[in-house]
Amino acid sequence: MTEPDTLFEFPCEFPIKVMGRDTEAFRTLTLAIVQRHAGALAAADISERPSSGGRYIALTYTIRAESRAQLDSIYQDLSASGVVLVAL
Repeated sequence: MTEPDTLFEFPCEFPIKVMGRDTEAFRTLTLAIVQRHAGALAAADISERPSSGGRYIALTYTIRAESRAQLDSIYQDLSASGVVLVAL
């Protein structure tokens, strides 16, 4: 019996957290990347948490993940965007 290469059972609800400078461009670009791979998100699926100094923001997008490949693509595009400091 082989072990699956993931701990998740798809499809599942999956939170994607991104951190970057608190700008409208950061919000717009990261949302566009996530929606390109996961479809439209409701406002309830997006949360924001500003840093204590107000210069940075953490955004959490909760998506319905369909596969590990989908998640890998989202993280690759977020990392390549040039505006995301950390993607979890």
